[in-house]
Amino acid sequence: MTLKIIPQNYMPTWETIKYYPLSYPFSPERYIEAIKICEKSNIDVIIVDSITHEWEGQGGILDIHGSMAGNSFTNWAKLTPRHNSFVQALLQSPCHIISTIRTKQDYVLVEKNGKQVPEKVGLKGITRDGMDYEFTIVFDLDSKNNSSVSKDRTCLFTGKPEFKLSIETGKIILSWCNKGTILPVVDDIELRIKKCISLDELLQLFMNNPQYQKSHHTVFINRRQEYCVGEFLTGRIMVAGIFATN
Repeated sequence: MTLKIIPQNYMPTWETIKYYPLSYPFSPERYIEAIKICEKSNIDVIIVDSITHEWEGQGGILDIHGSMAGNSFTNWAKLTPRHNSFVQALLQSPCHIISTIRTKQDYVLVEKNGKQVPEKVGLKGITRDGMDYEFTIVFDLDSKNNSSVSKDRTCLFTGKPEFKLSIETGKIILSWCNKGTILPVVDDIELRIKKCISLDELLQLFMNNPQYQKSHHTVFINRRQEYCVGEFLTGRIMVAGIFATN
C-alpha cells in the first residue's frame, strides 16, 4: 500500500500532506510497516494517530494476549519483544515523530475512615506503562485543547502556563532540533530504575526493556538487593530472581 494525498481543501491551513490508512489488525508489525513506508517516501515528519491502538485496539497487544492459550506470564515474554520492536521503530526513525495517545481517568485506592476508596490522580495514557519516557516532549491536552507539558527534555515549555498548540509551537521545537551540537544521548534508564518503588515495578521495567537487561544488569541487581534487606516476602524474591538471568 502506498501513501495517499490529502487535498488542500480538506486541511486548508496545512500544506498538502500524505497519509497511510492503517486499519485492523493494529499489530506492532503493521505500525512498523507503515513507519518504514513513510521513511522510504522521504517524509520529514511522521504523525502517528494514535499509538493507543497498537496496545488496546483490535489486533493490538492486549487483544493478542487475551486470545493466547497457556500461561499468561509466559505469553507476555513472547509479546513484549514485539511491542519493543515498535518502540524502537519510533526511536530509531530518521524522521521526526509526533504521536497521539488516548487517555483515561486514572485512580488510586486511598484509605478514608478505615475504608479503601478510589481517588482521581489525573489522566493516564492508554498504552504500555512508561511509554511517555520514550518521547522528548509530552503535552497533555484537556477537553478545550489547552495544553500543559508533563515531560520536556528541551526545557522550552517547562513551567509555562497552559496554551494552545499551534504552528508556532512546531517552529519552536524544529528550531531546537536543528541548532546546536549533537550531544551523546542521555540514557535515563538508570534514573527509571532508581525511581522504582517496588519489586513489581522494577520487574516490569526489566521485562519491558530487554535492550538494557545485559548492559544494566548490575544496576538492576543492586536496586533489587535494596528491597531484599530486612524482612523478605518469599514469593516476590523468587519472581525477582529473573534479574539474575544472563
